[in-house]
Amino acid sequence: MIDKLLPAPMVTSEAFQDAPLSEMYPEEWALVKDAVPKRQKEFGTVRGCARAALSRLGIAPAPLLPGRDRAPQWPAGVVGALTHCTGYRAAAVARARDVLTIGLDAEPNEPIEDPGVIDLVTLPEERAQLRRLAVLEPEVCWDRLMFSAKESVYKAWYPLAHRWLGFEDALLTLDPTNATFTARLLVPGPRVKGEELTEFSGGWLVESGLVVTAIAMPA
Repeated sequence: MIDKLLPAPMVTSEAFQDAPLSEMYPEEWALVKDAVPKRQKEFGTVRGCARAALSRLGIAPAPLLPGRDRAPQWPAGVVGALTHCTGYRAAAVARARDVLTIGLDAEPNEPIEDPGVIDLVTLPEERAQLRRLAVLEPEVCWDRLMFSAKESVYKAWYPLAHRWLGFEDALLTLDPTNATFTARLLVPGPRVKGEELTEFSGGWLVESGLVVTAIAMPA
């Protein structure tokens, strides 16, 4: 499914069922052995997805551990992103010579029930946009889609900036015509090839009860 959003040179892998916990490396299991079973399964399965994708880049299987910032530590010369939600796990990777950064997020295509959460993760301009889109295509949970897109923006941002980006720090515009989005940064962005990065662009799809968003910035 996500290969529709992240075609070559990105490599993707996804799972709709969890892998056995025994497939985790001991170093990975040590990090979640005291966690609830749900966390153990999602942690292990999404790393299995990552290894499957990395193998298609010719990279031998190895533990995929988080760093001090909790972001995955990818092999040298590789960029990637992970996502997991109820019933779905996925990974996307690419050679750093081809792709600068990847953002990926999946969420259930279900509305965010708490208005307080919506106010927390969206700006006033975005909430006005969500109201218009809800009338246009009510079968899409646009609030959840916008939340997912902002998660993808953060995952693409962090490897470049190495600092926090809040929900209020990017203004999203969702395009229902071609299933794309643009995130205009409202804070100073990292410098890429000598120029300040001012926005991210990505795509989205709604399929199998999920909303999935992705960003891939060419190197």
